[in-house]
Amino acid sequence: MPDFEPIVGRYLTMETGGESVRIYVEEAGDGVPLVCLHTAGADGRQFRHLMTDPAVTDHFRVIAFDLPWHGKSNPPVGWHDREYQLTTAAYKQTILDFCRAMELERPVVMGCSMGGRIVLHLALDHGQDFRAVIALEGADRLEAFYDIDWLHRPDVHGGEVAAAFVSGQVAPQSPDEFRWETLWAYMQGGPGVFKGDLYFYWVDGHFDDLSARIDTERCPVYLLSGEYDCSCTPERMLATAARIKGSKATVMEGLGHFPMSENPAGFRHHILPVLDEVRTLGW
Repeated sequence: MPDFEPIVGRYLTMETGGESVRIYVEEAGDGVPLVCLHTAGADGRQFRHLMTDPAVTDHFRVIAFDLPWHGKSNPPVGWHDREYQLTTAAYKQTILDFCRAMELERPVVMGCSMGGRIVLHLALDHGQDFRAVIALEGADRLEAFYDIDWLHRPDVHGGEVAAAFVSGQVAPQSPDEFRWETLWAYMQGGPGVFKGDLYFYWVDGHFDDLSARIDTERCPVYLLSGEYDCSCTPERMLATAARIKGSKATVMEGLGHFPMSENPAGFRHHILPVLDEVRTLGW
C-alpha cells in the first residue's frame, strides 16, 4: 500500500497589501489551530515533522503556509519589476489576512527565526487575536553578523551561498539527514528572497523599546532558543524574555537555529510540554 503522510496541501488565493496572492498551504490534524511560520529564505516544509507526529496532530490542527515569494507560493504579478523586501507591517498584515482567509478563531501562532520575531510583534499589536504565540529563535533586537549583499549577485549562486551562510547555525549534534534537508530548502530559494527577508530580520524588525508593552495576560508568550544558535543567541532571547513580563523562556540544549527541521526528536522534547500547556489556555 502507498505510504502517504497525513499532510494535505492546497492553494489559497487571498488579498493582502492591496494585491491578490496565491498561497500554498499544508495542514494536518484536528483541534486547536496552530499556524506555523517558516524561517527567512525557506518555506513551510520545515514543519513537516510536527505534522506527522500524532502527539501534536491529535490535539492541534497544524497549518504551515509559504509566504508569497517562498516555496510553492507565487510572487505577486509584476514581481520582475520590483525588489523584494519584507517589512514588519507587510509581514504582520500577511499573517492576519491569512488567518482571516482560513477563518481561524484565535489560533496559536508559532514562528522560527524571522517567524519568531514577527509573532512577538503580533503579540504586541494584535494579542487579542491569538490564543498564544511561540517564538522559536526569536528576539526583539538582533545584530547582523554577515554581509547580505552576497545573497543576490549575478556571479554567485544565491541558493548555495544562502545555505552556506546558515549551515553554521545548525547544531553539531543534529543528524546529517535533517541537516541537509534543512539546507536543501535554502538552496532552492528564489533570487533575492533570503536577502529581502533579512531586511525585516536584521533591520526593520527591531522593537526592544516597545516589547515590554506586550501583555502576556492577554496573549501568553513562549520563547525557545537553541544553545547553538549564533543568529538569535540564547542571550538575546533571554534578554527579550526579561523585557516581556510573564513570558516563559527555554534554552534548548543540543539544538541550533532550525530546531523543528534540523533535529525533530530533540525539538519534540522541548515543544510538547509547551503545546500541552497551550491546550489548557482558555479561549
